[in-house]
Amino acid sequence: MSLRSFGRFGPSCFLRYYKAHMSNVSGKLSEIQNELRAAGVDGWLLYDFKRSNDLACAFLEIPHDSILTRRMYYWIPADGSPVKLLNAIESHTLDHQSGELSLYQTWQDLDAGLTKLLAGKKRVAMEYSPRGAIPAVSKVDGGTIDLVREKGVEVVSSANLLQLFTGIWNKGKLESHLFAARVLDEVVEKAWNKIEASLKKGELVTEYDIQQYILRLFKENDCVASDAPICAVNANSANPHYQPSKKHSFPIKKGDFILIDLWCKQNKPHAVYADITRVGVAGTPSPKQKEVFEIVREAQQAALDLVQKSFADKKPLQGYQVDQASRNVIEKSGYGKYFIHRTGHNIDENDHGNGTHIDNFETHDTRLIIPGTCFSIEPGIYLPGEFGVRLEYDVFIHWDSKVQVTGGQQKEIRCLEVCSE
Repeated sequence: MSLRSFGRFGPSCFLRYYKAHMSNVSGKLSEIQNELRAAGVDGWLLYDFKRSNDLACAFLEIPHDSILTRRMYYWIPADGSPVKLLNAIESHTLDHQSGELSLYQTWQDLDAGLTKLLAGKKRVAMEYSPRGAIPAVSKVDGGTIDLVREKGVEVVSSANLLQLFTGIWNKGKLESHLFAARVLDEVVEKAWNKIEASLKKGELVTEYDIQQYILRLFKENDCVASDAPICAVNANSANPHYQPSKKHSFPIKKGDFILIDLWCKQNKPHAVYADITRVGVAGTPSPKQKEVFEIVREAQQAALDLVQKSFADKKPLQGYQVDQASRNVIEKSGYGKYFIHRTGHNIDENDHGNGTHIDNFETHDTRLIIPGTCFSIEPGIYLPGEFGVRLEYDVFIHWDSKVQVTGGQQKEIRCLEVCSE
């Protein structure tokens, strides 16, 4: 898969990349260099200072307990052997990676070393995003970009290259994701049942109670979450990042509209997240709630349809295109101004991963969606003072380009039976 397109590649190509991303740079080198040549790039210059470029540190497999206090460069040329440009104090930082070692002590040494490294080069990839368009990959500071440009080279983004060699899941990650997705699907059903039972008995149940109940169920399933889940009623559901707390939480009453957003992963190394959102009503939904739900569901389906068709037809697909397919449905319905976030995000060991986001709203994400990666599809309509509908499931693109929806699909508003028998 080149940095520009993947239309000419089939499943066998991604099997090669799947195997390549499992090894260190030496094992990936020939594939990386193929990509650089295909894109007309002279090399990939990875830079870090005090872990400011976490993407480079992860790619270079630098242990978390390594001391990184000096500037570091790792050069992967389109042809030839890599070069490690390191401070003499931290000369062993990249001993686990291949390449010629070049040491510096003074800033003059470093400048001379960089000049030598880039002599005769025209285009160099770095963790940079033109105009800061994709903040998730814009890791190299402006001054360092200036320094590299002063050497007479054009700096281009390594975004697609980085995703190709760090963002593709192995089978273990997929299994952990599917486990988490099953847990979420089961937990949210138990949450609805708890709300339903409490209301039938006339017992007080709050947003915070349900949030804490979900966290307890996560623990029982040996799962963890970066943040507490969301349970939001009525107008609170119109705030996409609403968070109940012990001191600030609303009771759930008969007739309330309820949104539950939850995410988790297994409590083990290298597990990846799953992330879903469901909505329900403690009773019977209003005509307006039904209308908004159907529009959001149609928008979610439009995004999925585009993904499925693109991969079936082996056509390249960028994150912003999927967002726009979803957004078009909501804009056509007249609710466009109430869809106030991107359609989805990459999912990995962090709930919001570093790969392609489904976004043509907050950013214009031109990165490719590639096999072996996962992302959410979660359009929403948020009506201030009333209610908000967000529907979320996850999509994994298999290495053979099969598209799989995980976490379950909500096809109608969950209606809770709240009358006592």
